[in-house]
Amino acid sequence: DLISNGLMTSAQGGLLTSAVQAGFVIGTLASATLGLADRIQPKRLFAAGCGMAGAATLLLPFVEPTGWATIGLRAVAGSAMAAVYPVGMKMAATWAKGDLGLLVGILVGSLSLGSASPHLVNGLIGTLPWTTVYLIAGSLCLAAGALILAFREGAAQFVPTKFRLADMGEACRSPQLRLANLGYLGHMWELYAMWAWIGAFLQHGPINLQGAKASMLVFLIIAAGLPGAVLAGLAADRFGRCETAAVAMLASGLCALAIGPLASVAPALAVAIALVWGFTVVADSAQFSALAIEVAPRRLTGTMLTIQTCIGFLITIAAIQTLPWLLPYTGWSHAFALLAIGPFLGVLAMWKLKALRLTWRG
Repeated sequence: DLISNGLMTSAQGGLLTSAVQAGFVIGTLASATLGLADRIQPKRLFAAGCGMAGAATLLLPFVEPTGWATIGLRAVAGSAMAAVYPVGMKMAATWAKGDLGLLVGILVGSLSLGSASPHLVNGLIGTLPWTTVYLIAGSLCLAAGALILAFREGAAQFVPTKFRLADMGEACRSPQLRLANLGYLGHMWELYAMWAWIGAFLQHGPINLQGAKASMLVFLIIAAGLPGAVLAGLAADRFGRCETAAVAMLASGLCALAIGPLASVAPALAVAIALVWGFTVVADSAQFSALAIEVAPRRLTGTMLTIQTCIGFLITIAAIQTLPWLLPYTGWSHAFALLAIGPFLGVLAMWKLKALRLTWRG
């Protein structure tokens, strides 16, 4: 909305998005160093993160939209989410009874729906002022923090432990964790850059959708991650995590390659590809978290999840910033092809991890 109304450039929009990602990285580093996810009652840590993120978001309408105060507040909101996203996965895992992929898939799918919801509001009500969108988002975040306090942990609880700096090396020493994290890196290279720029692609690229139609389509594309994550979770629990993640990444990578060229010659087909992309780009996400939960030492589950999300969000900054830099040279026809690199590398990581797990079991 800010870009469409001429209040900021695409480069400034990318900077604001990256500020959230950078804040999340700082927050996850602090959380991992202090071992917060393994030392503090999860629902209290989750609620504190929601409160901090909600307060920062509610302040955004009162500062210059492209100023340093906005960048700082978005970074604060991002850092607070380090107490929400990985902690939420750990909380969901306490209820797992052979259905870990499904449980984490529901959580990740809910993240997709939440990320898509501002576009739904714009599509149904008409384009809202950016200040109103911030106020709604901040209020919902505070409400989530209050609701989570009613959460009750399942039987598979994680025992709080004292954090040791040496424990962070476990993410590098364990071959299975390394490959799971590598797959997650490939996934994250693609996901947030796709979410950040798919709206601009639809509005300013060959498809040229505007107004409520563009908002509703962006909502449907991003929200498609909810059924994608849930169905992939069911498939992973039955057929295997590595296989499910690899199939999803192969499909999303092919979508990244195809959508740009198709937009010029077959716009309707490109829209269909965008919906498939929204479904598949999220489908693999929960399985990397589930793999980390399964292979990490139980006392370090929260820390390993935090480290995984930290390195994943760090790479999103590079992808989000690289795409607008590439646009003048490639146009929308080939810009998204850059994102295919991540999922294709992720497929290789899952193939190697599958072979390694079979060897260890044998």
